[in-house]
Order: sequence, then C-alpha cells, then structure tokens
Amino acid sequence: MIRPEFFGQKRLEIMAFVKMLAKGQVVIPAKIRKRCHIAPGDKLQLMEYNGIIYLIPPVDDPIKAACGLLPKKPSLSAQLLKERQKDFA
Repeated sequence: MIRPEFFGQKRLEIMAFVKMLAKGQVVIPAKIRKRCHIAPGDKLQLMEYNGIIYLIPPVDDPIKAACGLLPKKPSLSAQLLKERQKDFA
C-alpha cells in the first residue's frame, strides 16, 4: 500500500513495475523521467526505509523543495506540549 503522506499533498499518478537487470540496473520509464526532469547522466539519491526503496531526483534548493511537505495541522509541537503537561499534572 502506498501512503499518500509520502508524496506531500500530491496524489500518486504514475506507478510502474520495473525489472532488475543482471548488473543491478533498473530502467525508469520515460513518462516518469520526463515528468521528473531526469536526464541521462543525472545523479539520483537512493534511500531505503522500512523495505521501501526511494529514488529521489536532485533539486536545486533542497530547503525550498522541502517547504510545505509537513501538514500545517495538527501541530506536532502543540500535541507534544499537551502530552507533557499531562505527565506533570
């Protein structure tokens, strides 16, 4: 199951199956390469988390790209403060 929060507020629109080649290579489908602006020779970041493998295209400004990924509500800091207040009450 693909969890939508991994994709920010965007829906998953493209999903493809790829085949592992003999040297550990996979081919990213052209539609995904075009949409993500991935060109031959580009470097991708590979990350594995809980058995899920992510290929992350490079961005010019990682800080700007990360802005808006976390939901505005609920505020995790507010929730943590409430829990801490219960611990000390």
